[in-house]
Amino acid sequence: MKKVLKVLGGLLGAAVLLAALAVVQVWYFKPFLIDVFFEKAFLKAVIDDPETLSYLRILPSSMDWYNDDLSDVSVARQKELAAQLRDSLADLHKYDRASLSEQRRISYDVLDWFLQNQADGERWMFHDYPLNQLFGIQSQLPDFMINTHQINDAETARDYVARLGKFKWKFDQVLEGLKLRESLGVIPPKFTVTKVLDQMRGFAAPAPTEQVLYTHLRDELAKLESVPQAGRDQILASAEQAITGSVLPAYRDLIAYFEALQAKATANNGVWALPDGEAYYAWCVKNHTTTDYTPEQLHELGLAEVTRIEGEMEAILKDKGVPKVGSIGERLTQLSKDPKYLYPDNDEGRAQILADYQKIIDEISAGLDSAFDLKPKVGVKVERVPPFMEKSTAGAYYQQPPMDGSRPGKFFANLRDVNAIYKWSMRTLSYHEAVPGHHFQIAIALELKGVPTFRRLGLFTAYAEGWALYAERLAWELGFQNDPMDNLGRLQDEMLRAVRLVVDTGMHAKRWSREQAIEYMLGKTGQPEVDVVAEIERYLVAPGQALAYKTGMLKILELREKSRQKLGPAFDLRKFHNVVLVNGAMPLPVLEARVMESLR
Repeated sequence: MKKVLKVLGGLLGAAVLLAALAVVQVWYFKPFLIDVFFEKAFLKAVIDDPETLSYLRILPSSMDWYNDDLSDVSVARQKELAAQLRDSLADLHKYDRASLSEQRRISYDVLDWFLQNQADGERWMFHDYPLNQLFGIQSQLPDFMINTHQINDAETARDYVARLGKFKWKFDQVLEGLKLRESLGVIPPKFTVTKVLDQMRGFAAPAPTEQVLYTHLRDELAKLESVPQAGRDQILASAEQAITGSVLPAYRDLIAYFEALQAKATANNGVWALPDGEAYYAWCVKNHTTTDYTPEQLHELGLAEVTRIEGEMEAILKDKGVPKVGSIGERLTQLSKDPKYLYPDNDEGRAQILADYQKIIDEISAGLDSAFDLKPKVGVKVERVPPFMEKSTAGAYYQQPPMDGSRPGKFFANLRDVNAIYKWSMRTLSYHEAVPGHHFQIAIALELKGVPTFRRLGLFTAYAEGWALYAERLAWELGFQNDPMDNLGRLQDEMLRAVRLVVDTGMHAKRWSREQAIEYMLGKTGQPEVDVVAEIERYLVAPGQALAYKTGMLKILELREKSRQKLGPAFDLRKFHNVVLVNGAMPLPVLEARVMESLR
């Protein structure tokens, strides 16, 4: 380093030398200013992560050195990142929190909670299932290539091909991690191995020029008038070689490993069955809820919420003349088969579903002035979940816009089974995933000024999912679900979140079987069995995540009521929402402290 600085000083002068020294001091030692430290901690986490840089797009296009590379996920890199987080936590604690301004204290508390929680969970770094039916390199990397890597010219198209050529390198790193987990006794559930194998075999089956990674590039190149046909042909030929020489061999290796793993994956247990599984689940609960709730407390909370919601649903079903025969779930299933609530099972029906989702979002976006004086600048677009992912992925999900606003947020709707999409459920899903739910909250956070970058990101599940579930109720309160059937759809979705408290803790702490959890959810929610199975299997591979929705929603409602009681006639819903939204994602204890402070 000294030699480098000496050369820089000789070539470029004292000013550059001083600047270089300042950079070295900031990067390797504790910065004098905590604002600089906040950005340093964030940059250290992402600067060597090319995929995250492509996703966030926080750097100008002239600094896209990362655009032809993939992220290192080797065991060594994961351990290096864990040590880096510990170092950042130690450096944070060197600052005097009491001397900081209000906003800096919020930043301190948010980062402190996050880093400490990650440090607490380091002992279970390899307790997860990095390949499962919902997420993993086998589906997420193709999705990244199609939905995140932007092809705007010949150079970015060649970057795309370069990334295809590194699939094998990255898959080998994942395979290393899988083998380490196996040696530690961390083997995924049986259904996961089977479904991941089906995914990978299906993805690897087409010829190279029929692969979605090839056809996507071909279609994007066709839109670029600036690239001559000869240039397109050359890029496509390189892509075919990369798929043949890197992508398909990468999948074949993982397929072979999972075929051998089938004999070892013999059960569908919760994480209680893993080594140190009880303690691991307790950390998962805290990680996702950002609370000190025990699994038993959340289980009982879920049972109480199920009972309450059943009563409200019962009143609507009675009013609609649905006979009180069977469980709530069975009667909802009966309603969901009524043709007047369904779409045609064809391409036209699917197109209409997407159009209707967009119409619902556009309608509420234009009618929120009474509840919000702060709205995101960037819009949201409804798209279909890519067909190669839809069989086993969630019924819907949201993808945030990049920080540079170069594309809108995206609400992906799963159209695998048109008969599982009934019209009275669509408003609630739209409000949750888009406006005023995930898109509203996340896009506002991305547009915040004057706060550290990490506060513009969604680091806390309970905050983000709690807000989205709160948004469903808020839309009803504002009059956007006046039709009793739409309100039934809202209650059905809230029932789902209450049931999640019961079945997640049931499977991971109380040793419920997969089948027991499926039966319970079917009886309470009335969702199609294919969706219930997908939900239960999701909870088995992502322990604790499903607990975040209800815990977050209930905390926001509790804080709103406290604010209303404290302020009386002076209470302003818009100002309350500002307090919740303008500080970015927070763990629930920090959110509560912020709301209480605003009332003083």
